Amino acid sequence: MFKFIAFVAAALMLANRVSSFSMSMKTSPPSVDRRAFGQIAGATVVATIASNPIPAVADDEDPFKDFVTTESGLKYKVTKEGNGSVPPAGATVQAHYTGWLDEFNSIKKFDSSRDRGRPFSFRVGAGQVIRGWDEAFSTMSVGERRQLVIPSRLGYGDRGAGGIIPGGATLYFDVELLAIK
Repeated sequence: MFKFIAFVAAALMLANRVSSFSMSMKTSPPSVDRRAFGQIAGATVVATIASNPIPAVADDEDPFKDFVTTESGLKYKVTKEGNGSVPPAGATVQAHYTGWLDEFNSIKKFDSSRDRGRPFSFRVGAGQVIRGWDEAFSTMSVGERRQLVIPSRLGYGDRGAGGIIPGGATLYFDVELLAIK
């Protein structure tokens, strides 16, 4: 939104310059050629944008402001506290999950153990799942549920997966640690 406002302001200043230039063309011989005018107008736009820095995302617009961000770039938010143990590296865990491509609860759901009614089992930290999952489940306690935002480098990277997940995709998961076996 802020970028749009800055763009409109710069465009209005440019339009004002064009209008002034056009008026001067009607009342007196041109003192500025088109190339010089373009340079002046371009400098005006650059100066306007430079003097009005725009934050990338305002705090109230950041959809992940309530999420914890780890050193690796994984983002997570605990939606249900657990009360059990944390799995040690190599332990087999049982979990439920749902995954989306665009955002949580979007129409681009790509997989869900909940929809199948059958939990998924894997060994934590053994490389059997994407790195984002290994990292997230290694700090969860039994009974805990989280929302995960997994950047591409912790997911399937540039290669994607199975023709379903495109290369470079950020993944959104709702996961729950059910048990340590």
